[in-house]
Amino acid sequence: MLLKIISPERTLHQGEVDSVSLPGTLGLFMVLKDHAPLVSALTRGNVVFVADGMEHAVAIERGVVEVKNNAVVVCVS
Repeated sequence: MLLKIISPERTLHQGEVDSVSLPGTLGLFMVLKDHAPLVSALTRGNVVFVADGMEHAVAIERGVVEVKNNAVVVCVS
C-alpha cells in the first residue's frame, strides 16, 4: 500500500509499505493492506512503518490520517 507523510513544509515520506502503526488519540493502531476506509486524529508519538522488511519511524506532534483504497495519507505538524 502507499504511505504518504506530509507536513506544511515538505513530504517526509512517500512510498510502498507493508504496514503502518499510528498514534491515534484513543491509542496505537495498525493499518494493513485492504484496511477499511477511515479518518482519525493523531497525537504525539511515532508513525512506524515497515518497507522492504525494514522498520522506520517518523516522530510527530499531532496530525490526521486518511486510509482509503490502500493509500494512507498522514498530515502532520
